[in-house]
Amino acid sequence: MAESMKGLKRTHRCGELSAANVGETVTVMGWVQKQRNKGGLIFVDLRDRAGILQIIFEEKECGSEIFAKAGKLRSEFVAAVKGRVERRAGAEDKNAVNENLATGEIEIHAEELRILSEAETPPFPIEADSKTKEELRLKYRYLDLRRPDLQKNLMLRSGITAAIRSFLTKEGFLEIETPILNKSTPEGARDYLVPSRVHPGTFYALPQSPQIFKQLLMCSGYDRYFQIAKCFRDEDLRADRQPEFTQVDLEMSFVDVDDVIDATERMIASVCKEAIGLEVKLPIERMTWDEAMNRYGSDKPDTRFGMELTDVSEAVKNCGFAVFTGALDAGGSVRGINVKGQAEMPRKKIDALVEFAKGYGAKGLAYLCVMPDGSYKSSFAKFMSEEELKALVETMGGAPGDLLLFAADRLKIVWSVLGALRVELAKQLGLIDDNQFHFLWVTEFPQFEWSDEEERYVAMHHPFTMPMEEDLELLETEPGRVRAKAYDIVLNGVELGGGSVRIFQSDVQERMFEALGFTKEKAYEQFGFLMDAFKYGVPPHAGLAIGLDRFVMLLVKAENIREVIAFPKVKDASCLMSEAPNTVDEKQLEELHLRIAE
Repeated sequence: MAESMKGLKRTHRCGELSAANVGETVTVMGWVQKQRNKGGLIFVDLRDRAGILQIIFEEKECGSEIFAKAGKLRSEFVAAVKGRVERRAGAEDKNAVNENLATGEIEIHAEELRILSEAETPPFPIEADSKTKEELRLKYRYLDLRRPDLQKNLMLRSGITAAIRSFLTKEGFLEIETPILNKSTPEGARDYLVPSRVHPGTFYALPQSPQIFKQLLMCSGYDRYFQIAKCFRDEDLRADRQPEFTQVDLEMSFVDVDDVIDATERMIASVCKEAIGLEVKLPIERMTWDEAMNRYGSDKPDTRFGMELTDVSEAVKNCGFAVFTGALDAGGSVRGINVKGQAEMPRKKIDALVEFAKGYGAKGLAYLCVMPDGSYKSSFAKFMSEEELKALVETMGGAPGDLLLFAADRLKIVWSVLGALRVELAKQLGLIDDNQFHFLWVTEFPQFEWSDEEERYVAMHHPFTMPMEEDLELLETEPGRVRAKAYDIVLNGVELGGGSVRIFQSDVQERMFEALGFTKEKAYEQFGFLMDAFKYGVPPHAGLAIGLDRFVMLLVKAENIREVIAFPKVKDASCLMSEAPNTVDEKQLEELHLRIAE
């Protein structure tokens, strides 16, 4: 039967005690990890968020009543123990010290025990590096969160958030909250909608970002704003996405690209140093979008390894291989990657790579093995002369023992295929050092990208992004060539976040909306309050947002983002623990003037 604490007060967390506390009488409280009854001695491992501590109950020390009570302790019982800190018996002998525990040199000799709460046997062991299926762990997330590795992740996340707040506050940023219930806007991902009871037939939208409001704050004179902001996007999930996520959102007035990048990378360096002792070398490398795509086939390249793309279009333009020449005649490109030392990769593995490439839009994948004796083994050698093959190998920097892989198609597909393929091969061949953290800025993104679905240009970032000044004249005539004053911060091939310099002149904003296919009336219908604010004096401003969940995920080397979020959703955006989303009763629907379609 559960007892109260009866005036006992915790003096220390379990993991906070050390040999320095020997001789002290302390009170600790936590969960029983395990209990071992050795006859006249009962050993109990007590666990809290700070660590695990060994408790010893010896009948002649604690008395028969306490000793009998200790015998009832089971896994996950909650207990309070008062006792004396002692060195472990024989602690001068290294074999007696548990080097896996921070408290491995000491133990508590119990004098008093309260069983604060009993527990049923949990559905899986509460232990680090759990082998339990994730679905079961997420169903009992409140138990899963007791595991030391998850607790470590969430404590580090708390520390990172505190470090971000501290840095930005010292830099003169003001933390200001923006609304959660907003107006729906058509650009970007799908909104989560909230029906209004007071205004029947109308809906709020949960924010995909605080974008418009932080720009309004710049109009209002709050020249340095930040927020640890909850955001929502109704989109398909991946390992690094959630329907609700947290971002470090900031905006600055009277600045340009370099100012935002400088403040952001100093914040990143400060947080990494404080959180995990990581020294980030500043300034962080910068690379234009064009360079990133041409070298790595990705606008978020993993630069921890090489295997860069090579354009071989010139070398094969007159060859006899129709796959190459056909792609070039259609305005496409032929590019390849050199997989060093893998010329003798089994055909079965090469075929698997071809199938992998097809998943990214390729019709196939051409290969050329430069064998150790200098001969060629290839899927297309019979269509090319010896001289053409030699020129191709030279262009690729090939040497005996190398495997050369080629994609030929529209440039966008070639980038996508080879960009994904180099990462897949790096993983298979163990080329990635998980202890490295490579940060990179990618700059000068295209302002627009063509949407086949909507048959118009859409904003690659959002419609408030400032074009490069020298490209403004192209807005109406060649929008596809316009570059944006936009920048993304990338870590180990994952986009951490991004931002841009914002449009602050009304005439440029109107031209931007026109390029996106908005009439003036439609633009004002959607964004009128922002455009009206621009009539009353708006400073040049720029900003950025970093995904906090992703940042923490990468710093703790977690495999997916759910490992750093207390109560995450699964891939279909549901919560296995609370069973959200769920149905509501008819009365609630009536109050909201809603009816569920059959």
